[in-house]
Amino acid sequence: MSVGDHRKFAESGADLQLVGIQKRFPGFTAIEHLDLTIPAGSFFALLGPSGCGKTTTLRLVAGLEEATAGRILIGGQDVTALTPHRRPVNTVFQSYALFPHMSVLENVAFGLRRRRISDPAAKAHEALRLVELDHVADRKPAQLSGGQQQRVALARAVVNRPALLLLDEPLGALDLKLRRQMQQELKQIQQEVGLTFLHVTHDQEEAMTMADTVAVMHQGRIEQMGAPEELYELPRTVFVANFLGQSNLFPVEVAGATDQVLHAEFRGMRLSVPRARSERDSGRITIGVRPEKLTLAHAEPEPDALTNAVGPGRVTDVSFIGVSTQYTVAVPGAGDVQVFAQNLQAGPTAALGDEVWLSWRVEHTFGLLDDPLDAGIVDAGLSTRAIASRAALAE
Repeated sequence: MSVGDHRKFAESGADLQLVGIQKRFPGFTAIEHLDLTIPAGSFFALLGPSGCGKTTTLRLVAGLEEATAGRILIGGQDVTALTPHRRPVNTVFQSYALFPHMSVLENVAFGLRRRRISDPAAKAHEALRLVELDHVADRKPAQLSGGQQQRVALARAVVNRPALLLLDEPLGALDLKLRRQMQQELKQIQQEVGLTFLHVTHDQEEAMTMADTVAVMHQGRIEQMGAPEELYELPRTVFVANFLGQSNLFPVEVAGATDQVLHAEFRGMRLSVPRARSERDSGRITIGVRPEKLTLAHAEPEPDALTNAVGPGRVTDVSFIGVSTQYTVAVPGAGDVQVFAQNLQAGPTAALGDEVWLSWRVEHTFGLLDDPLDAGIVDAGLSTRAIASRAALAE
Protein backbone atom coordinates (compact mmCIF):
# COMPACT_ATOMS: atom_id res chain seq x y z
CA MET A 1 0.00 0.00 0.00
CA SER A 2 1.38 3.43 -0.93
CA VAL A 3 1.94 6.25 1.51
CA GLY A 4 -0.86 8.13 -0.18
CA ASP A 5 -3.22 5.22 0.50
CA HIS A 6 -2.12 5.11 4.14
CA ARG A 7 -3.06 8.76 4.56
CA LYS A 8 -6.70 7.87 3.96
CA PHE A 9 -6.78 6.69 7.56
CA ALA A 10 -6.08 9.92 9.31
CA GLU A 11 -6.88 13.50 8.78
CA SER A 12 -3.80 15.70 9.03
CA GLY A 13 -2.35 15.50 12.49
CA ALA A 14 -3.11 18.58 14.55
CA ASP A 15 -0.77 20.56 16.74
CA LEU A 16 -1.17 20.36 20.52
CA GLN A 17 -0.75 23.34 22.83
CA LEU A 18 -0.66 23.22 26.62
CA VAL A 19 -0.86 26.70 28.10
CA GLY A 20 -0.11 27.29 31.80
CA ILE A 21 -1.19 23.77 32.79
CA GLN A 22 -1.25 22.95 36.49
CA LYS A 23 -2.61 19.81 38.12
CA ARG A 24 -2.94 19.49 41.86
CA PHE A 25 -4.28 16.56 43.84
CA PRO A 26 -4.97 16.78 47.59
CA GLY A 27 -1.56 17.15 49.22
CA PHE A 28 0.33 16.66 45.96
CA THR A 29 1.15 18.75 42.88
CA ALA A 30 1.56 16.51 39.81
CA ILE A 31 2.24 19.32 37.31
CA GLU A 32 3.63 22.60 38.54
CA HIS A 33 3.50 24.72 35.40
CA LEU A 34 3.58 23.45 31.85
CA ASP A 35 3.72 25.37 28.58
CA LEU A 36 4.24 23.12 25.61
CA THR A 37 3.62 23.15 21.86
CA ILE A 38 3.80 19.95 19.82
CA PRO A 39 3.79 20.62 16.05
CA ALA A 40 1.30 18.81 13.82
CA GLY A 41 2.57 15.56 12.35
CA SER A 42 5.43 15.12 14.82
CA PHE A 43 6.39 12.16 17.00
CA PHE A 44 6.83 13.68 20.46
CA ALA A 45 7.96 11.79 23.57
CA LEU A 46 7.43 12.75 27.21
CA LEU A 47 10.21 10.98 29.08
CA GLY A 48 10.71 10.75 32.81
CA PRO A 49 10.69 8.56 35.92
CA SER A 50 7.56 7.40 37.72
CA GLY A 51 5.77 10.26 39.42
CA CYS A 52 7.25 13.02 37.23
CA GLY A 53 3.85 14.03 35.79
CA LYS A 54 4.10 12.58 32.28
CA THR A 55 1.11 10.20 32.52
CA THR A 56 -0.95 12.91 34.23
CA THR A 57 -0.17 15.19 31.27
CA LEU A 58 -1.39 12.55 28.84
CA ARG A 59 -4.58 11.99 30.85
CA LEU A 60 -5.25 15.73 30.85
CA VAL A 61 -4.93 15.82 27.05
CA ALA A 62 -7.24 12.82 26.75
CA GLY A 63 -9.80 14.43 29.06
CA LEU A 64 -9.49 11.70 31.69
CA GLU A 65 -8.32 14.28 34.26
CA GLU A 66 -9.36 17.91 34.69
CA ALA A 67 -6.65 20.58 34.84
CA THR A 68 -6.46 22.74 37.96
CA ALA A 69 -5.42 25.66 35.76
CA GLY A 70 -4.50 26.28 32.14
CA ARG A 71 -5.82 25.49 28.68
CA ILE A 72 -5.47 22.61 26.20
CA LEU A 73 -5.75 23.34 22.47
CA ILE A 74 -5.76 20.76 19.67
CA GLY A 75 -5.50 22.14 16.17
CA GLY A 76 -6.16 25.59 17.59
CA GLN A 77 -9.44 24.50 19.20
CA ASP A 78 -9.77 24.87 22.97
CA VAL A 79 -10.77 21.41 24.23
CA THR A 80 -10.18 22.06 27.94
CA ALA A 81 -13.86 21.74 28.83
CA LEU A 82 -14.71 18.95 26.36
CA THR A 83 -15.47 15.41 27.53
CA PRO A 84 -13.10 12.65 26.36
CA HIS A 85 -15.35 11.30 23.59
CA ARG A 86 -15.68 14.79 22.07
CA ARG A 87 -11.91 15.30 21.77
CA PRO A 88 -10.16 14.35 18.49
CA VAL A 89 -7.80 11.95 20.28
CA ASN A 90 -7.35 8.22 20.73
CA THR A 91 -5.18 6.44 23.28
CA VAL A 92 -3.14 3.23 23.04
CA PHE A 93 -2.44 1.81 26.50
CA GLN A 94 0.11 -0.71 27.74
CA SER A 95 -2.79 -3.09 28.37
CA TYR A 96 -4.24 -3.70 24.93
CA ALA A 97 -7.87 -3.64 26.17
CA LEU A 98 -9.09 -5.77 23.25
CA PHE A 99 -12.47 -7.45 23.49
CA PRO A 100 -11.66 -11.17 23.86
CA HIS A 101 -14.98 -12.42 22.44
CA MET A 102 -14.64 -10.39 19.24
CA SER A 103 -12.48 -11.16 16.22
CA VAL A 104 -9.55 -8.92 15.34
CA LEU A 105 -11.61 -7.30 12.58
CA GLU A 106 -14.54 -6.69 14.94
CA ASN A 107 -12.22 -5.11 17.50
CA VAL A 108 -10.84 -2.67 14.95
CA ALA A 109 -14.28 -1.85 13.52
CA PHE A 110 -15.95 -1.46 16.93
CA GLY A 111 -15.51 2.30 17.24
CA LEU A 112 -16.58 2.88 13.65
CA ARG A 113 -19.79 0.92 14.15
CA ARG A 114 -20.61 2.82 17.34
CA ARG A 115 -20.17 6.11 15.50
CA ARG A 116 -22.15 4.74 12.56
CA ILE A 117 -19.34 5.38 10.10
CA SER A 118 -20.09 3.99 6.64
CA ASP A 119 -18.39 0.78 5.52
CA PRO A 120 -16.67 -0.02 8.84
CA ALA A 121 -15.41 -3.45 7.73
CA ALA A 122 -13.56 -2.06 4.70
CA LYS A 123 -11.93 0.66 6.81
CA ALA A 124 -10.98 -1.91 9.45
CA HIS A 125 -9.36 -4.14 6.81
CA GLU A 126 -7.41 -1.14 5.55
CA ALA A 127 -6.19 -0.37 9.06
CA LEU A 128 -5.13 -3.97 9.55
CA ARG A 129 -3.20 -3.89 6.29
CA LEU A 130 -1.36 -0.85 7.61
CA VAL A 131 -0.09 -2.85 10.62
CA GLU A 132 0.38 -5.97 8.42
CA LEU A 133 -2.22 -8.06 10.24
CA ASP A 134 -5.08 -8.32 7.76
CA HIS A 135 -4.29 -12.03 7.38
CA VAL A 136 -5.38 -12.65 11.01
CA ALA A 137 -8.58 -10.58 10.79
CA ASP A 138 -10.79 -13.56 11.71
CA ARG A 139 -8.79 -14.68 14.75
CA LYS A 140 -9.53 -13.87 18.38
CA PRO A 141 -7.04 -11.75 20.37
CA ALA A 142 -6.02 -14.77 22.50
CA GLN A 143 -4.67 -16.43 19.33
CA LEU A 144 -2.19 -13.60 18.75
CA SER A 145 1.20 -12.81 20.24
CA GLY A 146 1.69 -9.78 22.48
CA GLY A 147 3.24 -7.78 19.66
CA GLN A 148 0.35 -8.64 17.33
CA GLN A 149 -2.21 -7.63 19.96
CA GLN A 150 -0.45 -4.29 20.39
CA ARG A 151 -0.58 -3.72 16.63
CA VAL A 152 -4.31 -4.51 16.64
CA ALA A 153 -4.77 -1.92 19.40
CA LEU A 154 -2.84 0.56 17.27
CA ALA A 155 -4.99 -0.20 14.20
CA ARG A 156 -8.14 0.29 16.30
CA ALA A 157 -6.88 3.72 17.38
CA VAL A 158 -5.70 4.86 13.94
CA VAL A 159 -8.88 3.78 12.13
CA ASN A 160 -10.86 6.37 14.08
CA ARG A 161 -8.94 9.15 12.35
CA PRO A 162 -7.85 11.04 15.46
CA ALA A 163 -6.02 14.33 15.06
CA LEU A 164 -3.79 13.25 17.94
CA LEU A 165 -2.74 9.75 19.01
CA LEU A 166 -1.71 9.27 22.65
CA LEU A 167 0.59 6.37 23.51
CA ASP A 168 0.78 5.47 27.22
CA GLU A 169 3.79 3.16 27.75
CA PRO A 170 2.46 1.09 24.82
CA LEU A 171 5.42 -1.31 24.61
CA GLY A 172 6.02 -1.88 28.32
CA ALA A 173 4.55 -5.39 28.37
CA LEU A 174 6.67 -6.71 25.48
CA ASP A 175 10.00 -8.51 25.72
CA LEU A 176 13.16 -6.64 24.69
CA LYS A 177 13.50 -8.03 21.15
CA LEU A 178 9.83 -7.49 20.32
CA ARG A 179 9.86 -4.04 21.91
CA ARG A 180 12.71 -2.93 19.64
CA GLN A 181 10.92 -4.31 16.61
CA MET A 182 7.74 -2.46 17.56
CA GLN A 183 9.67 0.77 18.09
CA GLN A 184 10.71 0.72 14.44
CA GLU A 185 7.22 -0.24 13.27
CA LEU A 186 5.50 2.50 15.29
CA LYS A 187 7.88 5.11 13.94
CA GLN A 188 7.28 3.94 10.38
CA ILE A 189 3.49 3.96 10.82
CA GLN A 190 3.60 7.48 12.28
CA GLN A 191 5.58 8.71 9.29
CA GLU A 192 3.20 7.04 6.85
CA VAL A 193 -0.12 8.19 8.31
CA GLY A 194 1.07 11.67 9.29
CA LEU A 195 -0.65 11.72 12.67
CA THR A 196 0.63 13.68 15.67
CA PHE A 197 1.92 11.14 18.21
CA LEU A 198 2.36 11.97 21.91
CA HIS A 199 4.25 9.09 23.47
CA VAL A 200 4.70 8.76 27.25
CA THR A 201 7.51 6.50 28.43
CA HIS A 202 10.16 6.01 31.12
CA ASP A 203 12.38 4.09 28.66
CA GLN A 204 15.23 6.33 27.47
CA GLU A 205 16.16 4.14 24.49
CA GLU A 206 12.53 3.95 23.37
CA ALA A 207 12.13 7.74 23.44
CA MET A 208 15.40 8.38 21.63
CA THR A 209 14.77 5.70 19.00
CA MET A 210 11.26 6.77 18.07
CA ALA A 211 10.71 10.47 18.73
CA ASP A 212 11.58 13.55 16.69
CA THR A 213 11.50 15.59 19.90
CA VAL A 214 11.93 14.44 23.50
CA ALA A 215 10.87 16.39 26.60
CA VAL A 216 12.45 15.19 29.86
CA MET A 217 10.08 15.72 32.80
CA HIS A 218 11.08 15.94 36.44
CA GLN A 219 8.89 16.84 39.40
CA GLY A 220 6.05 18.17 37.27
CA ARG A 221 8.19 20.32 34.99
CA ILE A 222 10.03 19.96 31.71
CA GLU A 223 13.74 20.26 32.45
CA GLN A 224 14.87 20.04 28.84
CA MET A 225 13.34 19.54 25.42
CA GLY A 226 14.91 18.95 22.03
CA ALA A 227 16.04 16.41 19.47
CA PRO A 228 17.35 13.15 21.02
CA GLU A 229 20.92 13.81 19.87
CA GLU A 230 20.87 17.31 21.33
CA LEU A 231 19.65 16.12 24.73
CA TYR A 232 22.28 13.38 24.84
CA GLU A 233 25.22 15.48 23.69
CA LEU A 234 24.20 18.67 25.51
CA PRO A 235 22.27 17.92 28.72
CA ARG A 236 21.49 21.09 30.65
CA THR A 237 21.00 19.76 34.18
CA VAL A 238 22.46 17.06 36.39
CA PHE A 239 19.11 15.25 36.33
CA VAL A 240 18.94 15.10 32.51
CA ALA A 241 22.59 14.04 32.25
CA ASN A 242 21.99 11.15 34.64
CA PHE A 243 18.53 10.12 33.43
CA LEU A 244 19.23 10.16 29.69
CA GLY A 245 22.08 7.68 29.45
CA GLN A 246 25.02 7.67 31.87
CA SER A 247 27.33 10.56 32.71
CA ASN A 248 30.53 11.03 34.68
CA LEU A 249 30.20 14.22 36.73
CA PHE A 250 32.87 16.35 38.41
CA PRO A 251 31.94 19.22 40.78
CA VAL A 252 34.44 22.03 40.19
CA GLU A 253 34.99 25.77 40.62
CA VAL A 254 35.64 27.94 37.56
CA ALA A 255 39.21 29.24 37.98
CA GLY A 256 39.76 31.03 34.69
CA ALA A 257 38.45 31.51 31.18
CA THR A 258 39.13 32.59 27.64
CA ASP A 259 36.59 33.70 25.04
CA GLN A 260 36.09 30.06 24.07
CA VAL A 261 36.90 27.87 27.08
CA LEU A 262 36.30 27.76 30.84
CA HIS A 263 39.01 26.29 33.06
CA ALA A 264 38.57 24.61 36.44
CA GLU A 265 40.81 22.73 38.82
CA PHE A 266 40.07 19.20 39.99
CA ARG A 267 42.50 17.79 42.58
CA GLY A 268 45.44 19.60 41.03
CA MET A 269 44.46 18.79 37.46
CA ARG A 270 43.03 21.30 35.00
CA LEU A 271 39.67 20.44 33.44
CA SER A 272 38.28 22.57 30.62
CA VAL A 273 34.83 22.93 29.08
CA PRO A 274 33.87 24.94 25.98
CA ARG A 275 32.02 28.10 27.05
CA ALA A 276 29.29 27.32 24.48
CA ARG A 277 28.70 23.92 26.14
CA SER A 278 28.30 25.21 29.70
CA GLU A 279 25.19 26.61 31.37
CA ARG A 280 27.37 28.73 33.70
CA ASP A 281 30.61 30.60 33.16
CA SER A 282 31.58 31.37 36.77
CA GLY A 283 31.40 29.99 40.29
CA ARG A 284 30.74 26.38 41.15
CA ILE A 285 29.60 24.16 38.27
CA THR A 286 29.29 20.47 37.53
CA ILE A 287 31.10 19.35 34.40
CA GLY A 288 30.38 16.02 32.76
CA VAL A 289 31.38 13.63 30.03
CA ARG A 290 29.74 10.50 28.62
CA PRO A 291 31.43 7.11 29.33
CA GLU A 292 32.03 6.28 25.64
CA LYS A 293 34.05 9.50 25.19
CA LEU A 294 36.71 8.39 27.69
CA THR A 295 40.04 6.78 26.82
CA LEU A 296 41.75 4.51 29.33
CA ALA A 297 45.58 4.42 29.59
CA HIS A 298 48.19 2.90 31.93
CA ALA A 299 50.41 6.00 31.90
CA GLU A 300 49.65 9.66 32.59
CA PRO A 301 48.84 11.42 29.29
CA GLU A 302 51.07 14.25 28.10
CA PRO A 303 49.57 17.69 28.91
CA ASP A 304 47.41 18.87 26.02
CA ALA A 305 45.19 21.96 25.83
CA LEU A 306 42.62 19.99 23.81
CA THR A 307 42.42 17.06 26.26
CA ASN A 308 41.12 16.65 29.82
CA ALA A 309 42.67 14.00 32.05
CA VAL A 310 42.03 12.64 35.55
CA GLY A 311 43.80 10.02 37.58
CA PRO A 312 45.30 7.88 38.62
CA GLY A 313 42.36 5.62 39.41
CA ARG A 314 41.89 1.95 40.19
CA VAL A 315 39.86 -0.44 37.99
CA THR A 316 37.23 -1.98 40.27
CA ASP A 317 35.03 -3.74 37.70
CA VAL A 318 35.39 -5.07 34.15
CA SER A 319 32.33 -6.21 32.16
CA PHE A 320 32.79 -7.64 28.67
CA ILE A 321 29.56 -7.18 26.66
CA GLY A 322 30.63 -8.10 23.15
CA VAL A 323 30.93 -4.89 21.15
CA SER A 324 32.45 -3.06 24.12
CA THR A 325 33.96 -3.51 27.55
CA GLN A 326 32.60 -1.48 30.45
CA TYR A 327 35.05 -0.44 33.14
CA THR A 328 34.39 1.06 36.55
CA VAL A 329 37.35 3.12 37.75
CA ALA A 330 37.54 4.48 41.31
CA VAL A 331 39.03 7.99 41.02
CA PRO A 332 39.80 9.92 44.24
CA GLY A 333 37.41 12.87 44.57
CA ALA A 334 35.15 11.65 41.74
CA GLY A 335 33.99 8.27 43.01
CA ASP A 336 33.23 5.62 40.40
CA VAL A 337 33.91 6.73 36.82
CA GLN A 338 32.38 4.67 34.01
CA VAL A 339 34.28 3.96 30.79
CA PHE A 340 32.80 2.25 27.72
CA ALA A 341 35.61 1.08 25.46
CA GLN A 342 34.92 -0.36 22.01
CA ASN A 343 36.51 -3.77 21.55
CA LEU A 344 38.88 -3.01 18.69
CA GLN A 345 41.28 -5.77 19.78
CA ALA A 346 40.94 -9.14 21.44
CA GLY A 347 40.27 -8.94 25.18
CA PRO A 348 40.03 -6.01 27.62
CA THR A 349 42.80 -3.36 27.67
CA ALA A 350 42.86 -3.21 31.47
CA ALA A 351 42.37 -5.75 34.22
CA LEU A 352 40.75 -5.64 37.63
CA GLY A 353 43.00 -3.76 40.06
CA ASP A 354 45.06 -1.94 37.40
CA GLU A 355 46.04 1.68 38.00
CA VAL A 356 44.91 3.78 35.05
CA TRP A 357 44.47 7.34 33.78
CA LEU A 358 41.36 8.60 32.02
CA SER A 359 41.28 11.25 29.32
CA TRP A 360 38.84 12.78 26.87
CA ARG A 361 38.59 15.61 24.36
CA VAL A 362 37.66 19.00 25.82
CA GLU A 363 35.05 19.38 23.06
CA HIS A 364 33.09 16.44 24.55
CA THR A 365 32.77 18.09 27.98
CA PHE A 366 29.56 19.82 29.11
CA GLY A 367 28.75 22.14 32.02
CA LEU A 368 25.54 21.57 33.99
CA LEU A 369 23.13 23.23 36.37
CA ASP A 370 22.31 21.39 39.59
CA ASP A 371 18.89 23.09 39.81
CA PRO A 372 17.22 24.33 36.59
CA LEU A 373 15.22 26.91 38.55
CA ASP A 374 18.46 28.77 39.34
CA ALA A 375 18.66 30.07 35.79
CA GLY A 376 14.95 30.09 34.98
CA ILE A 377 15.39 27.65 32.11
CA VAL A 378 12.50 25.35 32.97
CA ASP A 379 9.99 25.01 30.11
CA ALA A 380 12.06 27.38 27.97
CA GLY A 381 12.58 24.69 25.34
CA LEU A 382 16.08 25.65 24.25
CA SER A 383 18.74 27.39 26.32
CA THR A 384 21.09 30.00 24.88
CA ARG A 385 23.85 27.41 24.98
CA ALA A 386 21.76 24.83 23.13
CA ILE A 387 20.82 27.32 20.41
CA ALA A 388 24.45 28.35 19.99
CA SER A 389 25.53 24.70 19.79
CA ARG A 390 22.93 23.40 17.32
CA ALA A 391 25.04 24.44 14.35
CA ALA A 392 27.94 22.36 15.68
CA LEU A 393 25.66 19.32 16.12
CA ALA A 394 24.39 19.67 12.57
CA GLU A 395 27.86 19.61 11.06
